[in-house]
Amino acid sequence: MSIVKCNGIKKYFPIKRGYLQEKAGVVKAVDGVSFEIGKGEVFGLVGESGSGKTTLGKIILGVLKPDSGEVSLATDKIQVIFQDPYNSLDPKMRVFDILAEGLVLGKGKRGTGGGVRKSVEEILELIKLPQAALAKYPHQFSGGERQRIAIGRAVLTQPEFIVCDEPVSSLDVTIQLQILKLLKDIQKEFGMTYLFISHDLRVIKFMCDRVAVMRQGRVVETGATQAIYSNPIHPYTKLLLSSILNIYSK
Repeated sequence: MSIVKCNGIKKYFPIKRGYLQEKAGVVKAVDGVSFEIGKGEVFGLVGESGSGKTTLGKIILGVLKPDSGEVSLATDKIQVIFQDPYNSLDPKMRVFDILAEGLVLGKGKRGTGGGVRKSVEEILELIKLPQAALAKYPHQFSGGERQRIAIGRAVLTQPEFIVCDEPVSSLDVTIQLQILKLLKDIQKEFGMTYLFISHDLRVIKFMCDRVAVMRQGRVVETGATQAIYSNPIHPYTKLLLSSILNIYSK
């Protein structure tokens, strides 16, 4: 069963020049992309900066509308984990309120029956932060701890599908691995579906069941992660793979 279907997605942005900002061309950010993501799968979207992967993620989330093509979602329970934990958490809110907000405003199963406090405490244990963290503000935590809070916020409403948009790229390598292991453990425990967006093929190899390689708005290769890493077909995929070191391993 597919939880996400993208069919012929296109998104072009105009290039404007001069004092009158006249149209001088277009940037084909996403140019005819199609793929499906199965329920319970971790699907990777990888490519260099400017390849269109984040734009495609925003289209899937509904933040951007495609110029043509269609996104079909088999669930309305969607969350997102952003790249930068320094900007994705409200600095004026305590951690308890950050985590509880989705339950108060939404319809998360964990928020029924007046068990918001209990649910927040349980999720804090899941993301491996002490209960004392609930009374603190985001600036009192390290980058890795902030990203754990962001993950907890996303998971707390029990979504079926999470878009992970470069969730470890702003962290150092040691902390990256801790966060990736946390995300993998959560995915396995709850059977969630991830779209995992990254420019780092090492991260994709560690996390993903299948991967689509993007270049200049197009998917140039897609398939099982292990198959693509052991036998890449497209020259661009070969080039990307030849430039990395295998820091992470299955």
